[in-house]
Amino acid sequence: MTVIPVKRLDSAKSRLRGAVPPERHPELVLAMVRDTAAAVLSATSVTDLIVVTDDPVVAEVVRELGAEVARDPGAGLNAALRSGADEVAGLSGYRAVLTGDLPALRPGQLDAALADVRERSFVPDAAGTGTVLLAVPPRQPLDPRFGPHSAAAHRASGATPLTGDWPGLRQDVDTAADLAAVLGLGAGERTRALLSDLGLSRACAPAACAG
Repeated sequence: MTVIPVKRLDSAKSRLRGAVPPERHPELVLAMVRDTAAAVLSATSVTDLIVVTDDPVVAEVVRELGAEVARDPGAGLNAALRSGADEVAGLSGYRAVLTGDLPALRPGQLDAALADVRERSFVPDAAGTGTVLLAVPPRQPLDPRFGPHSAAAHRASGATPLTGDWPGLRQDVDTAADLAAVLGLGAGERTRALLSDLGLSRACAPAACAG
């Protein structure tokens, strides 16, 4: 089971504000969520996806993709992750939580990372300071430590770092520079189309856009 938390579109990704015109910011957040969810659902190792959100637009979009939607308990990111992974999904199986801003994610990269999970494990972001994925085996609580310097927090909590060659999995988007990075890796269809519409990117080469 895989879980993605998504804030309401009008308050999500505050550090990214200014990268696109203000009125298009919610569209950018939604495009990244959609590309991330589509990649997750295409991974052979993923049986189900739960999106924890209170945003009705996000809920409608991810349901169309085949995801389940769970209510956000409203106590912050880590509470949303615990709710989705430990309460909605339950402790009986493997669970993985991902951030919803991975528009260059490739299903094969996610499969490879999840295949390495033997114990509570995490994947650091491209900068090495944040976390893009946290996974746990059956009967073990998720115990998420997302937030500033979450990679160090997860390591200190006993989680094992996984550091394979997974550039699309590790490249989350917090800044305009991160947007440029995912375009270089090959952003997903929705993110690429939105940025192209805004004149902020050229269509990527076929090799970069390949799944």
